[in-house]
Amino acid sequence: MTAARVRTWLLRAWVTLVFAFLMLPVVVIVLASLSRTSYLTVPPRGLTLSWFTKVLSDPEYVHAIVWSVLLALVATAGSLGAGIAASFALIRRRVAGGAGVAALLNAPLVFPGVVVGVALLQFFALIHVNGTFVGLALAHMVITVPYVVRAVTASLQGIDPELENAARVLGASGPVAFFTVTLPLIRPGVAAGAVFSFIVSFDNVPVSIFLLGAGQMTLPVKIFTAIEYGVDPSIAAVSTMLIVVTGLALAVAERWIGFHRFV
Repeated sequence: MTAARVRTWLLRAWVTLVFAFLMLPVVVIVLASLSRTSYLTVPPRGLTLSWFTKVLSDPEYVHAIVWSVLLALVATAGSLGAGIAASFALIRRRVAGGAGVAALLNAPLVFPGVVVGVALLQFFALIHVNGTFVGLALAHMVITVPYVVRAVTASLQGIDPELENAARVLGASGPVAFFTVTLPLIRPGVAAGAVFSFIVSFDNVPVSIFLLGAGQMTLPVKIFTAIEYGVDPSIAAVSTMLIVVTGLALAVAERWIGFHRFV
């Protein structure tokens, strides 16, 4: 066996080990959610879907699921509007201090989530939107806009601006040229940003936990608080559902828009 083939096999073995290491926690959670016992155990002792039934019949979990989906949809819609506009201004209009604006937009990716949550808690208290759905949606927009900006910017940089100029020469106004020429061309980036935003918003804990008001609860925060009272397979069942939803979203995004190009 040649040295090149040895290196190839060693590389494959290393990649396999890394993949197995990353997937092991997921496998453990999924197996634990199928156990018949009232406590977490792996491998499961018997197989059942009763824990999933328990979760889906629990009004508190159903409320948290509905809240999480609604919040993620609103945050995604808002971040798409703000992120597309910001990306277009940075790439096409070359606004003054563009580098600083870009750094500011991406700041939530740098700071710890707890820091962002505390800062927004203090700010929203000053403007009296703390504990409201509006405040929570705005907070989730803050943490999701950077993903839209990064994805849409990557798409815009690959589009020749002369296409927009040609549309204007033919009589189209700026908005018409954007919606009929540019937007269809950057659709993959927009879709990738939307997927990123939805997943980040849906899975968020550190920002949500500071800003939830009375009667409000998201699924990740519900899981976090439920762990304080003990861990049973229902927690694993909810976690498995989150894994499945996230995995399906990523798979669909990869199939239709080549999601890996924007990661």
